[in-house]
Amino acid sequence: MVFLRLSLSLLLGITLLFPLSLLAEEQPAPLVEEQPAPPVEEQPAPQTGLADILIPMDAPRNYLSAKIASFANDIDRFFGGDRHYQESNQSVLQMDLTRVTGYNGDPKFKLGARLNLRLPITEGRLHLLVETDPEKNITAEPTPGSTPSQTVLRNKVVAPSSYALAARYEKAVTDAWHFNTDWGLKFPLPITPFVRARGSFSAPMGELWRFKAAQSVYWFNTIGVGETTQVDFERFISEPVLFRATSTVTWLNDAQNFDMRQDFSVFHTLDDRTALLYQAGVSGISNPQYQVTDCVALVVYRYRMHKEWLFLELSPQLHFPRDRQYRASPAFSFRLEALFDESR
Repeated sequence: MVFLRLSLSLLLGITLLFPLSLLAEEQPAPLVEEQPAPPVEEQPAPQTGLADILIPMDAPRNYLSAKIASFANDIDRFFGGDRHYQESNQSVLQMDLTRVTGYNGDPKFKLGARLNLRLPITEGRLHLLVETDPEKNITAEPTPGSTPSQTVLRNKVVAPSSYALAARYEKAVTDAWHFNTDWGLKFPLPITPFVRARGSFSAPMGELWRFKAAQSVYWFNTIGVGETTQVDFERFISEPVLFRATSTVTWLNDAQNFDMRQDFSVFHTLDDRTALLYQAGVSGISNPQYQVTDCVALVVYRYRMHKEWLFLELSPQLHFPRDRQYRASPAFSFRLEALFDESR
């Protein structure tokens, strides 16, 4: 009996304790609503503009632009060009002996010279100029429409009709801008003053072209007040070849006339001693009416005869002048030139 009671008591205890044990089991923690994480803002992808795309092209463009400018300057230096005389900021001396036969020619030789002396103590800003026939040095060619009087020397050589002594103030603001102003006196007696001012600007156009513009204003007692504008477009064709289109307009107040000229030139360097210039041009006037006065096709053969300073120049030409009803009129130019500068 005692055993039975103990068994019943044990079963009753297990029965009573079992639900309590179930209640005592670990209950799951109440669900806590999770807050959504703030969205991560996406950084906008860097936009690639046209300027960024073209950045890799800057280096080759700058190289080609510098190459065009350097090659054009070398051409002007080799041919003794006016731009080299005006803008090199070096001491330059040019002396030439020229004879033109055929159309508009003269059987006598003509002397010419000009000196641009740089004064180092002024850091190149002041120059001393000595010139013959200073009116001819307004542009690369003699002033259109003007024919300076000349005197015959020994019946063989035509001497300059006038000489000039001038002081020049020169300043290059950047590689692109260049300015100079001249104050001078012209001889012989009576001594007369003159003044000139010139400014130029150059800039690359794309990879192979360069633009250059120059403007001069001046006053001489012989031709009065005048202004000349010249615009060049240059293209680098290959290492020895340069193309240049030049437009020149000159206004002379006393004549109330525009003299205009358009030239297309190809410079071809054959070697370090020889170069060729092929040129076609047309010139005209505005008064008494707009009309073409001459068309010309020419070739210039330029040869460096001795070292870096003595040059021979031969130029066959074919003119079609209005005063001959535009009939073909051949001419031939011979020039012997001495050219000294700091690079020679």
